[in-house]
Amino acid sequence: MRSFGKGPVLLLLAGALAINLACSCLCSTKKSGVAITNPKRIDVGNGKTWNFVVSGDSRNCGDVVMPAIAQGAADDHAAFYWHLGDLRAGYDFDEDLLAAAAKDGRKLRISDYIGKADGTDIGAWDDFKQSQIAVFQNQKIPFFLGIGNHETIWPQSRNRFTKYFASQLDVQELRDQRLFDLQKHDSGAQDSGPKTYYHWVVGTVDFIYLDNSSPEQFEAAQVKWFEDVLKDDREKLSPITTVIVGMHAALPFSLSQGHSMNESPDGEKSGEQIYRDLLDLQKGGKKVYVLASHSHFYMKGIFNTAHWPADQRLPGWIVGTAGAVRYRLPADASLADEKKTDVYGYLLGTVGPDGSVDFKFHEFKESDIPPAVTERYTKKTVDWCFAENKRM
Repeated sequence: MRSFGKGPVLLLLAGALAINLACSCLCSTKKSGVAITNPKRIDVGNGKTWNFVVSGDSRNCGDVVMPAIAQGAADDHAAFYWHLGDLRAGYDFDEDLLAAAAKDGRKLRISDYIGKADGTDIGAWDDFKQSQIAVFQNQKIPFFLGIGNHETIWPQSRNRFTKYFASQLDVQELRDQRLFDLQKHDSGAQDSGPKTYYHWVVGTVDFIYLDNSSPEQFEAAQVKWFEDVLKDDREKLSPITTVIVGMHAALPFSLSQGHSMNESPDGEKSGEQIYRDLLDLQKGGKKVYVLASHSHFYMKGIFNTAHWPADQRLPGWIVGTAGAVRYRLPADASLADEKKTDVYGYLLGTVGPDGSVDFKFHEFKESDIPPAVTERYTKKTVDWCFAENKRM
């Protein structure tokens, strides 16, 4: 399907733009303003069972797969959808974009795909908004966005991502929670705007997104913020029963160790600190679940490794199944509770009245792709996405 190799595209990248990667803070510093006493919450009722949907890695064939996820989320009456990062390939044209351009008689230009030097007109990210986020908005399903490593591939960066997706990172649920936390911990502090790590509460569940999209993460400021959030959740009078942590790359010493935070010394060290923080929270009586994508397959029980004794294993899932090229399962995949590759789909979380969560993987068949999507990208492309979008 590709008409360009990585080499020519990377050469074009090098000559196309001069990017100042050390750009300044994206949002002007401001005081929190009006006191936030009741942060906006998604209403799921009191004492009722409710659902949410999560997946990550929607590059390559995401424009084909994500509309099916949106329809599935609507059918499952999901309270929201959570994306765990890697929106578009970044280093090369995504196959779905090439197919749509060919059908329209257009030729993609790398300058349009990666955007201008000032971080505007990023065609790949515009496509993600129009072809992936919009299908959830059409279903009136809230969309929470995470950053992945492909969002930091030059010329893109964490700063460019935060600016381009400011409206997604500053939806009212996230903004209210950020300001509420600021008031609680330092009423005189100033709000520096949305970040790529955040949290929000639904019912009695605290959902936390952590940014490990580059090798040095988690950096000290993010770890401190995270531990402050857990401290609040641990308080005697806290209504929080459950903490669900999402991120792009899996925490260290998982079954996907070769493609996780173990890939850098800094990531391994800070990632293990986060793991042990969550383990302490679990031992203290809170329910804890850990979600990641990055590896393009589905797996349950990702911490069933020799590194973690049986009494120190957090419930963990990998769900990198939203359209990206499918990977082979790791050699020790037999230790997982469940595993699948060469599949697309999402993880459906069903939250019970006590805050416990039952996770089930919802797999798609090619027949689940909406007819309008097949018409837009052609049946040949949809066939390719299901039969050939895999790395052997």
